[in-house]
Amino acid sequence: MRYRYSRFTGDDLDGLDLEDLLSKLSDLLLSSGFSDANGEGAVDERSLQALHDAILEALLTGDLLPEDLVNQLLDQETDNGRLDRLIQQLIEQLESRGYITTNRDPQARRDPREVASVGGGLGPDAPQARFEVTDKALDFLGYRALRDLLGSLGKSSFGRHDTRDLSTGIETTAAPKPYEFGDALNLDPSGTILNAVRRGAGRPEGAGRAGGASGAGRERGAGGESEGEESPNDLPVIDVQYEDLMVAQGEYQSSCATVLMLDCSHSMILYGEDRFTPAKRVALALANLIRAQYPGDALHLVLFHDSAEEIPLKQLARVRVGPYHTNTREGLRLARRILDRQRKDMRQIVMITDGKPSALTMPDGRIYKNAYGLDPLIVSETLAEVAVCRRNGILVNTFMLARDFDLVSFVRRVASICHGKAYFTTPYTLGQYVLMDYLDKKTRTIH
Repeated sequence: MRYRYSRFTGDDLDGLDLEDLLSKLSDLLLSSGFSDANGEGAVDERSLQALHDAILEALLTGDLLPEDLVNQLLDQETDNGRLDRLIQQLIEQLESRGYITTNRDPQARRDPREVASVGGGLGPDAPQARFEVTDKALDFLGYRALRDLLGSLGKSSFGRHDTRDLSTGIETTAAPKPYEFGDALNLDPSGTILNAVRRGAGRPEGAGRAGGASGAGRERGAGGESEGEESPNDLPVIDVQYEDLMVAQGEYQSSCATVLMLDCSHSMILYGEDRFTPAKRVALALANLIRAQYPGDALHLVLFHDSAEEIPLKQLARVRVGPYHTNTREGLRLARRILDRQRKDMRQIVMITDGKPSALTMPDGRIYKNAYGLDPLIVSETLAEVAVCRRNGILVNTFMLARDFDLVSFVRRVASICHGKAYFTTPYTLGQYVLMDYLDKKTRTIH
């Protein structure tokens, strides 16, 4: 049998990190409907055509491939379908590794040019093939968002949430103290023995030996042991009393329940800026931080618009803003009900919004709306709900993505009522502010 060897020329995908590509596609995977806000006929952000275009842009501008290879791919005279085949391979790899799922027809999968040209359909009138983001992709995007945000904050030491209170615990982070009834019996051996030795230092000579063992040992020495050799009974006995006990202290580490309130009113994608996608990214990063570093904490997500609703984290990527008003009071009310069920040392609401409250749920269930200015009825009812949160021991921190004078005044009133904080930030710095506030929160808790 003969073997013929040929020169290995490599593959176009050699050296391309699929996870780096996934990070470049995060804006598409977490899309919030921003492209639909500027007119009709926008591209469906869940179609394979949109995914194809996003991958193409990432390959050309994202430094994922060597520059000479990019130039070759752009040279249509060399190979007309090479770039399309490469993009199709990447889509198949994303699907095979469980980052996305598609509803493509099997016949269309065998013809990558058909997928590239019409988004996976079999003709101009056929429905476009679509994709969905999986939980695995959300977990990865949350990890990458957390890493990028913490990297921009600089080095930081991680542990649990620290407070000013000291408690007897397993980890020793402070000087030992005398044992008191009710403390965890986390004994400090060296401190306890030292106290017992100091207390027994004033006893008469030989009092530290049990039952006159010293004299008995010398007598037995004549009957079989060489004189001067100590037996086990000759060793001193340290008498430890209750007052000698010392216990190690550790910093008291509290648990926290957080409700992240996300404004999904129409203003979050107006004025030429997408503010909701960064808010999604912050939610994923915060969930990843809690799962990795603070497993005892709880995180819930609440969307508020004309009304309010709680959603699981796995549905976050599919949430889109709509033609909604801003019912802040209803969002606070739902968040308070969620936190009232939690038995944590700390309970807080993190509210991310860019607009004034413009809707209110009336007692009969009707939605009262007023988008012009700060309606006195809506503002008064919203502030009353903030006061209820304060009485229930719930802290409300507001992250405002707008800086209108009236909105600033309203947010400051909210902060003053609940003794919370108001952060005026941008979509680019929102994640840093939220994470820094969360990491620093429990060192400022007053019990």
